[in-house]
Order: sequence, then C-alpha cells, then structure tokens
Amino acid sequence: MTNNLIEELKWRGMIQDIMPGTVEQLNKEMTSAYIGFDPTADSLHIGSLVPILLLVHLQKAGHKPYALVGGATGMVGDPSGKSEERNLLSEDVLQHNLDCVKKQLEQFLDFNTTLPNAAVMVNNYDWFKEISFLHFIRDVGKHITVNYMMAKDSVKKRLEGETGMSFTEFTYQLVQGYDFYWLYTNKNCKLQMGGSDQWGNIVTGTELIRRKGGGEAFAFTCPLITKADGGKFGKSEKGNVWLDANKTTPFQFYQFWLNATDADAIRWIKIFTLLSKEIIDSILQEQEAAPHLRTAQKRLAEEVTRFIHGEEGLKAALETTEKLFAAANAPADALSIEDLEGMEGIVRFDIAKAQIEAGIDIVSFLSETTIFPSKGEAKKMLQNGGVSINRNKVGDLTTLINADYLLHHKYILVQKGKKSYYLVGVV
Repeated sequence: MTNNLIEELKWRGMIQDIMPGTVEQLNKEMTSAYIGFDPTADSLHIGSLVPILLLVHLQKAGHKPYALVGGATGMVGDPSGKSEERNLLSEDVLQHNLDCVKKQLEQFLDFNTTLPNAAVMVNNYDWFKEISFLHFIRDVGKHITVNYMMAKDSVKKRLEGETGMSFTEFTYQLVQGYDFYWLYTNKNCKLQMGGSDQWGNIVTGTELIRRKGGGEAFAFTCPLITKADGGKFGKSEKGNVWLDANKTTPFQFYQFWLNATDADAIRWIKIFTLLSKEIIDSILQEQEAAPHLRTAQKRLAEEVTRFIHGEEGLKAALETTEKLFAAANAPADALSIEDLEGMEGIVRFDIAKAQIEAGIDIVSFLSETTIFPSKGEAKKMLQNGGVSINRNKVGDLTTLINADYLLHHKYILVQKGKKSYYLVGVV
C-alpha cells in the first residue's frame, strides 16, 4: 500500500477541499472510496476525466474504487452549479445511458475480481427502488435539519434567484447523502471524492453517517477545471468534447488538447496525464526554453488521446493532423483521393452535383452546406480573410464554386479560420 496518494494529487493540482482525518485514514488501511457519475447522456465528456483519473490514482495507490452511476439521482437532477431545473429522463433513456457510461468506465479501471482492490460499479437505483417516500423522510430526513440544508451555497444561490428551486432538487443533497450512508454501511466505503461544486452534497453524506450510523467518513474534492482565459473548459466549436469516438472523433479530440494555450497546457498536463513528476518537469523545461515548439501541448494531446482512444485512435488523429496541417502550404491537389477520404474526423458535408455543375456563389455554398449557419456569417468571415477553398484564400463574394474546384472530380476542401476543416463531397 502506498500512502502518498494525497501528496501525488496535490502536486498535480487535484485537491481543493479535504476533510480532517482523510490522510490518516488513507495511510491506515486499504480504503474504499467512491465518485458519482451522472447518466444524463450516453457518453461521458472530458469534464468527467478528472473524477475518472481520481479513481485511477486511488486504485494505483492500492485503494478500492467504487464508481457510482446515478440511476436514481439521474431521475432527480443535481442543483449544484446549475441555474435552472434540468429535464428529467425516461427510464429507457436512462438505462441506455447507464449501460454506455458503464462501458466507458471499464476502459480505465481494473475490475478484475481477483484483486483485493478491484474496482466496483454500483447503481443507486438498486437501493432506492426499494425505499418508500415515507420510509425515506422518517429514517433519513429526520437526521438533517432544513437549516443545515439551506445553508449550502448551491441551495442559497437558487433560492435567491428568480426561478427558485423545486422540492425535488432541494432534496437532492439528502438523496446523495444517503448514497454515501448506504455505501458506508453495506460496502465499508469511507471516502467520497468529487468536484469542488459537490462539497456541500458530500459533507451532507458524512453528516448522515455520523448522525444516523454513529460512524466517521471522509471526503476530498478537486478544483473545477477552468481555462486560463475564463472560457468554459471542455467546450469546442461543436459543443461538448465527448469520450465517445462517434460523438467527438479522435482527431477532433486530439485537436482540442493541441490547441490549449501555454498556461492551460502547463496545468492540464499534470491533471490529465499519468506521466511522472520527473517527465512532466522535463517537458515544462523544454516548453519554457522554446514555447514556439509547443512541447507541452503536443505531449498532452498525445497522452490524453491515447488514454481515451488507444494507439489506433491516436494514430488516426496524428495522420489526419499531418495531412491537414503539416502540408498546409502544399497545393490541395497534392492530396490523393485516399488522403481525402481517409481523414478521420474532419467534418463532412454533401452537395448536389447539379448545383456544382451549374455553379453556386461562394456565400450560398458555405451556408447551404451548413459550414456557416447563415449567409451573413459566411460573408463576414470571407471579408475577414478567414475562408480557404482547396488551400487558397477566398475573399471575393462573387466567386462561383463550380466543377473546376473539384479535387479528383469529387471533393472540395474548405478551411474556416485556422483550425476547422470540412470536406464537401458531390452526390
């Protein structure tokens, strides 16, 4: 058993709040600990990577990780960090999401039951489905006062807002608290981890364990990941950056990390990779000596893409990156049809062959293929020099896109801004 888990997480910047006694508990014995995952979609996204990595570090340090998927809590909705009530999911959708999330978590944790610290997956619906409302308010609700629940920041903010808060969401912290109590009682789970926005819910759990069970439980949280410029972490042009390759391709995933600013790459390489301190220190020294080489960004993108998509996914991402960017100054007709069709992950659109043969003005071409949501936005970007067709900048709004532009009689390569590529095929 290694006892330096908290030290390891601290230098990586992954500890925000920690309950007194937590370090001593981890040093004393193999400790079972859990994190909850929200099944509101059929894939986790990169916001879930920090909790996944906390469980990975925990297991590597010899402790036992529990991944809780919230089949019951997913029906309710967590108010933490939210400004409004979220939509409730049907049981079918929820079950599909749970199955997908479970499959993803199995990629990262070792569930081999012969190990004393094998990872375990639990679903809180399994214990909540047996509990009646009366049972819950009698056996759980009486242990936590309304004053205690209302003192939580997540509750205060919502009550002070215009929309208020439903009774359903108000009770969420009790429901999550009961999860911890149930795992403590039935699985000897003594530690809960999560994002810093979960601190209030987690502490309600330790309080319930103390008041209802007379036991002692522990907790720590990690900071919520932000971008240095204040932008929201985990969002790309297409929305969330998902762990599912069908929702965010390995190429798009790789590009997200590669495009990190220097300040973000320096923080994120510690948080999102399992590289040792020595290796990270040497990468950061190289970055400082020659920032233009973007050593930290390249290694970060490579490590995280391999972690999520394996060697094959990384290889596909690197090949597409090479074709699109390394040879960006080469003429587009130097790309073979295999190159164009084999570019994993660039966004593809179709256009009718008849339209291209008749000729279509550039503004209509860009809006009809939905590369731009409107003609107005297409015009603006063209006038600002932000559009290239087949690697040639186009600024003239009267340009007619016709069969002369087709690469191999079939494709047109469009670039929007510096980093977004689209392949338009005629059908």
